[in-house]
Formats: sequence, structure tokens, C-alpha cells
Amino acid sequence: MPFSRQFVLAATAALGFFSPALADMSTAVTRTTRDVKGLGSPAEIIVDFWGIPHIYAANQQDAFFLQGYNAGRERLWQIDLWRKRGLGLLARDFGASYAAQDRAARMFLYRGDMDREWAAYGPHAKSYTEAFVAGVNALVQEIREGTRPLPSEFKLAGSQPDLWRPEDVVRIRSHGLTRNASSEVRRAQVACAAGLEADKLRVKLEPAWATTVPAGLDPCSVPKDVLLDYELATKEVSFTPPMKRAEAHDPDHFLAEAEAKRDSIGSNNWVVAGSRTATGRPILANDPHRAHGVPSLRYIVHLNTPEMSVIGAGEPALPGISIGHNGQIAFGLTIFSIDQEDLYVYELNPTNPNEYRYGSGWEPMRVVRESLEVKGEAPREIEMRFTRHGPVLAQDAAGQRAFAMRSIWFEPGTSAYFGSSDYMTAKDWKSFSDAMTRWGAPSENQVYADTSGNIGWIPAGTTPIRDNWDGLMPVPGDGRYEWKGFRANEELPRSYNPQQGWFATANQMNLPPGYPAEHKIGFEWTHPSRFLRLQEVLSRNDKLTLADAMALQNDDSSIVDRRLVALLRPLQAADPEVARALQLVRDWDGRVAEDSAAAAVVEVWLSKHLSKAVTSKATPAAAQPILATVDIAAITELLERPDASLGAEPAKARDAILLESFAAAVGEVGQLLGTDLSDWAWGKLHHAQCDHALGPLADPATKAQLRVGRLDMGGSAYSPRAATYRPSDFRVTAGASFRMVLDVGNWDQSVTINTPGQSGNPYSPHYRDLAPLWASGTYVPLLYSRGAVERAASEVIDLSPGSTR
Repeated sequence: MPFSRQFVLAATAALGFFSPALADMSTAVTRTTRDVKGLGSPAEIIVDFWGIPHIYAANQQDAFFLQGYNAGRERLWQIDLWRKRGLGLLARDFGASYAAQDRAARMFLYRGDMDREWAAYGPHAKSYTEAFVAGVNALVQEIREGTRPLPSEFKLAGSQPDLWRPEDVVRIRSHGLTRNASSEVRRAQVACAAGLEADKLRVKLEPAWATTVPAGLDPCSVPKDVLLDYELATKEVSFTPPMKRAEAHDPDHFLAEAEAKRDSIGSNNWVVAGSRTATGRPILANDPHRAHGVPSLRYIVHLNTPEMSVIGAGEPALPGISIGHNGQIAFGLTIFSIDQEDLYVYELNPTNPNEYRYGSGWEPMRVVRESLEVKGEAPREIEMRFTRHGPVLAQDAAGQRAFAMRSIWFEPGTSAYFGSSDYMTAKDWKSFSDAMTRWGAPSENQVYADTSGNIGWIPAGTTPIRDNWDGLMPVPGDGRYEWKGFRANEELPRSYNPQQGWFATANQMNLPPGYPAEHKIGFEWTHPSRFLRLQEVLSRNDKLTLADAMALQNDDSSIVDRRLVALLRPLQAADPEVARALQLVRDWDGRVAEDSAAAAVVEVWLSKHLSKAVTSKATPAAAQPILATVDIAAITELLERPDASLGAEPAKARDAILLESFAAAVGEVGQLLGTDLSDWAWGKLHHAQCDHALGPLADPATKAQLRVGRLDMGGSAYSPRAATYRPSDFRVTAGASFRMVLDVGNWDQSVTINTPGQSGNPYSPHYRDLAPLWASGTYVPLLYSRGAVERAASEVIDLSPGSTR
């Protein structure tokens, strides 16, 4: 039995899990050979039992070429769609109903100086990308020449893969994560309806801050659909029928979903010094949280040359990796909530609607016209308007107003995650720190460890300087509210070898005490529940093991649920069924476990009944329709310290809210799971299922082949095992797309998991093989040494330079 397999079985047993797939690991190896045009020297790809490719090349040019070639081999449909969506090329392949989305995407492309753009990422960004794109194109050419079959997804969609240009990779911006335009619009709506005080439950501001309506802004002038083009530019591609796509668009729904992402699109990471681990070596762990789908958002790959050996996960359409290690250092990221965008409101010239007031005069909008190819019809000419701040999202002719967005996306160096090409080959803290000074987007917390035993934390991202406003509401675009450049990443806080021996981030507000609030980095952060649980565990365990770290990534404990249940404990209910449920949760430990009856009723209460009950009592009636999503942190604090917003007798009103909303949740769970509490279990409601975007185009048999799941699960948005769900059917919508636990310096002991699998080919054994392991909290090896990789090989692909004639 190979050592790597022994380790995984032991580690999973320590977690209480066992996978037959691991026990039945085959030792058979498939070997193939292939000539590849564009490859410089002979190379090899070893695919291990879990679908992770280990690329061995003679030089960096060939390594990145083969990364692109292999990404096409496994994920061509996904990365081709990524490119078409980002560049605004969907209508050419899929028809006129995608023309509006194409136009919106083009509004957010980088249109600046390409020399500055490439230089912003460091010295190797352009050469890495040119090699990567050449590899993708080599595979596309094989399809065009008939030496490789067209992937089945293209046949289903009736499309063909495109050839790429290097600049395509970095000009695309709209796949990234920035913030907080949707919240600005919501705050303006609330201010218009009922005043800013009514906004206090929608989102808790941190550090403590009191915002005001900017001088010159009429919040009622901001239409609720002002972000329609922003929504179209950033949304996933849907293949539902055009009529249903049109019906699905609802500005309120989009704004509510954008608000909910504060607690669903995030990550956990932590690093522990060797002084606090069982081995004496640092442990670094990371599990980035994003929307779930198939294929997986991320792809694990190992790149090897005589000068470089780097392994981990990255975006499959980008060269390099963003989360992993290179043999000397390890790194992992989470979102750090810098406010990187602003909505501007303009007064239009009554005699010329293409001019807007700026300073003491009128300034013309820049008009860009482009040709848009549309399947089945002649090309259309589209028109986009830009102010000095950014693309014009909407114009209100009657009110003589226009609205545009300024985003860091329009600055050099802000292509999402592409900056990892700079830091992934760093060898120590100084070179890693130097690379992070150039990091632009998305804004991140990076944790670090090295084989010398050092650990650290560096947040980074392009940070606008707003001298005279806070970025929390739209502002007039007449010149009074301008970014005064960008704050240097060195001005953000950081930590190197912290005294406590560990550092963790989970998207919580982690600006240290005393950090100047007037720097206005951002005020809207994710609920700290996940971090507080990490802190509980890491601060009391000074002999952390890899199994402990894996268990913590899959920990179901919810501090939010604990705090809310503490408020229920003293209450009594007259209804026997509600009384039994109250007793059930009184004895509960706050673990949102798959088999927990208490978790079922508390999560239904929390997600569907409690917030509505509080806002209906504590918020002015005019604002209530706007507050579809509220901040559970603000709700919890109000319930723990009830005030006059709940009425003349706040504590009494609070208890009535708790009991009435809890009773409603008990009734709903009874309808869903029956009246016998012993039959209740959170996993009977809470489940994961991944549907392919092409499902609506498929026949029933193909749709079933494309789908992964159903998988019953524990966890919630507020537990370290992040598993955000939609309240309508409790289906998991976001969480850990990938997990990694690194034994720093003893790399072959490291583990990982991707979901639902490494491959995007629905007929590959690696399309869905990792999903059950992921759902149960099980891991597979993240092997690094050549010997360990060879022992775990399932496929070897020998590659030779092909003739270019």
C-alpha cells in the first residue's frame, strides 16, 4: 500500500469518515503518447488517482503552455464560455437574446494601456500568459484539424471553441469580485423611503461609523434598476429559454442576492506556527467559498520545471495558481472587504443629453461603438457611453440624470486573481511581500508560511482614497467626490510571526484596534461567526494536527445559532409542540450537524422567520419592502440588547418576537419532516446538488449525466464548514469550492479536495468522483514529490513537440 494512501485512510479515519473509493484505489496506469504542435521539448503529464495533473516540462515556457493545453483537455467548455462571457461574444454563438449581456460585459472591459497593464502584474505575467494561451490554442487547433474530438458540451450547445489572444485573459474584469455598489443603491432606497436610521438592520457598519447623505445627492433620484447592466455583466450564463431569462430579472431580486453575498461568498484561511503544532512544522489551511456549480470553479494543477515546482488551485482560465505552495512557501487567500467601486449621479445638460455637469461646465460623454455578431442575423452596432468615471449604466431622460460606475477594474493590474502569477514563485517573506504590493483584485487576506518556520498575514488590494466621503452611498459626479489616488498596500495592516502563534481570517472585519477609521478601507464585512469559531479552536489547541485542521474546515458549529438559542432558553411556550421543540434546542450545542433535529428547526427559524419578525417590528413600514435581506449581526445585537425600536417595553416585545417566529418555524419543519421530532434532521432538508449550465438544453438522460448530487449535508453560512443555502428548498448554493491543508515542509503529507471533480467532461471518471468525499469532509493527497506522484499515477501522457508544418 503506497504511503500516500495510508496517510489518507488514517486521516479520514481520524475525522470519522471512510471512503470506499480510497480503499479500492487501482494501481493500473494508462499510458498514452501525443505530438503537440507548439511544445518546445518532450514533456510529461502524470494524472494521479484523484484527477490532479502533475506537469513535468523542460522549462517555464513549456510548463505554462502545457497548463493551457491541459486546461483545454479537461475544461475547454468552461474556459471557452468564461472568455466569451467576459469579452461579450455570447450572441455570436447563442443568439440575439444574449446581445444585452454582451454589451454589458464590454462596458466593463479594461480599455487602458496594455503595457501598463502587463507591467502591473510583475515581470513574467505576459510571457506566462502567452505560453498558456498558445497551449489552449494548440488544443483548439487539434479539434479544428479533427485529431481530437469536439467536447460533448459544444455539441449540445451547437457552438465551437474559439482561439484566444493573450490580452483576452487580462482585459476581462467582470468575473472578479468587487464591492459595494449594490449596497449603495439599497442604502439610497432606504434613505429615500424612511431615512438612514431605518438602514441600521440591513448591514452593520464596521468599524463603528455613522454615514450621512452626501451633499448634492437626492437619494430618491437613484432608480432601483440602475445596476441592470452591472448585473448582466457579472452574472453567469444561463441557457434557460429567453422568455424565462427575461422574466427572472427583477432589480429587487438582484439587489437582495448581492446583499446576501456578504455572508456566502467568502473563505476561511489560517496559518499555525510550528510551536503550536504536533509536528513542529507550520500548518496552512484554506477553503475559498464561492457559488457551487459543475465544473468546479477551481482546478488543481502541479507545474514542474528545473527552476519551479508549484502546486495548488487556481482559476482554470488563468496561468499559474493562486492557492498552494512552491516547496519553499505556502499561501492561501480570503476576501478582505475593501470598497472598490462607487456609483456616480450626474446632472445632464437640458440642451444636450450627452453632456453632464462637471465643475462649472458641461463635459461630453465618450461614445464607443462596436460591432456585435449575432447568430442568425446581421451584425448589430452597439453603443456604449462613458463618463470620466466609467460606463454609463442608466439615463433618466425625465429627471435629466445619468448614472455611471467607477471601479478599480478600469485601473491597470486588476484582472481577478491574475496577480498570483507574481507571488506564486516567491521564496521567502520579503519576496512574497514585494509581490503583494502589486496585488490589485480581488482584495484579499493572504496567509503565509515557509519551510523556515515563519508565518504571516498580508491583506492587499487596490484601495481608493476618498477624502471627503465614505463610499457608502452614491455621490454626485460633478467633481466634488473624486478618488485621490490609491492607498499603497504597505499602508494596510499586516502581521509576521504573531506572538499568539497563529493567524486566521474569515472575511470578518479584521482591521486591528487603532487602525485609522478615516482611511475608510471599507465598512461592510462578513459576519464574524466563522472566525470566532476558528479562534475558539486555534487558541486552545497548541498541538494542532493535520486531522485537527481538516476537522476544523468541516466544523459545523455556529456561534450565531448559539447566541440566538441562548435567548430562547428562558422562554416558555403554551403549545405542547412548540414546548417540545424549545426543550430540544435548550439542550443543543450549536452544531449544525447533518443528523441534528435541533439544527433543522433553528436554521429554518433563522433563515425564514426570525429576521422578518424583527424587521416588521423594528423598521418603519415604508422601508420594510426594501429590506428583503438584513444583517444577522445587527438583528442579533438588537435582540440581545433590545431598545426603543421594539416599542415601549423592548424586552417583552423581544420575547414575543422570539416565541412567535420560533413557533412558525416549528410549524414549517413539522410540515416538511412530520410531527415526530425524532425524525427531524438538518440533512433531510439541507443538501448539495450541482447542475450544469447546459442542463436546460439536454434531454432527460443527458441532464442526469450532467447533474451531480443529491448530497445531504450539515453546516450553514455561519459555520466554518460554510454551506450557504437558499431558503426556498435548503439547497446549498455556496461554500467551499476547494479545501487544502498543507504540512509545510513535509509536503507529501498535505491534503486537498475539489468539488465535484477535477474534470469538466461529463463522461470522465473525474467529473463527479470527489463530490461525495467533499460532502462528507474527506480529503485526498496533494502529492508533491516525484516518487509519491508516480506511486499514485492513474494516467501518464507522454508529449513530444509536433511538426508545425
